[in-house]
Amino acid sequence: MHIGAHEGGGVSRVGSEHAQRLAERDGGLVRHASKLPGTDHPDDWKGPDGVRAGGVHGGGSLPAGAAPPASGTIEQVSVVESALAIIPQPYRDVAIKHRELVKFAFVGGTTWVIDTVVFLLLKSTVLAEKPLTAKIIAVLVATIVSYVLNREWSFRTRGGRERHHEAALFFLVSGIGVAVYSAPLAISRYVFHLSVPEVSLLTQEVADFVSGQIVGVLAGMAFRWWAFRRFVFPDEDVRRRVPAA
Repeated sequence: MHIGAHEGGGVSRVGSEHAQRLAERDGGLVRHASKLPGTDHPDDWKGPDGVRAGGVHGGGSLPAGAAPPASGTIEQVSVVESALAIIPQPYRDVAIKHRELVKFAFVGGTTWVIDTVVFLLLKSTVLAEKPLTAKIIAVLVATIVSYVLNREWSFRTRGGRERHHEAALFFLVSGIGVAVYSAPLAISRYVFHLSVPEVSLLTQEVADFVSGQIVGVLAGMAFRWWAFRRFVFPDEDVRRRVPAA
């Protein structure tokens, strides 16, 4: 009878005493789940149902199918970051370190296409006899696009000047850049006389393209990269945008 009573009505008491002895033996390591210390380490989230292995964060539980909370600041991923992810090492680390230059080069590539299309279009139509004029117009069109893209993307965290001063300096630097861009073409045409009738039409066209669209563009981009950072957008992290939560 005593054993039966113990096995019947006293089960809960024995279970309680057994749990207490285990807790004392383990030095207090066995605790209720709600008293376990929480952690924000992402590796603690193991289960597909969102429940962290080893305890429940904050004493609660996540509903089935819920994703675990993110650790750290949520950051937006730009086009450049996505592109950098596919670059093999060790070139990726170099590109990430100089991501501002990568953006500037991307904008430069975009405006180079605009510059080239406008230049060749004008040179083959209304300005066939005035290639230098066609080049200047093409550079000015590309410069307007360049200002928007560089300010809002390449140098979006840089600044330090009032907007009208910044714009004035940008177009001043770009105006000097027009001379830098156009100088190789002018030298090719009027110093080396690489034009018809001194040379063949094919030689003239190749010389125009190399001097105007390759040498001129590279020289102009190098000058503008230096001048934009030095004079137009001199201060770093003055327009940093807070990522959307």
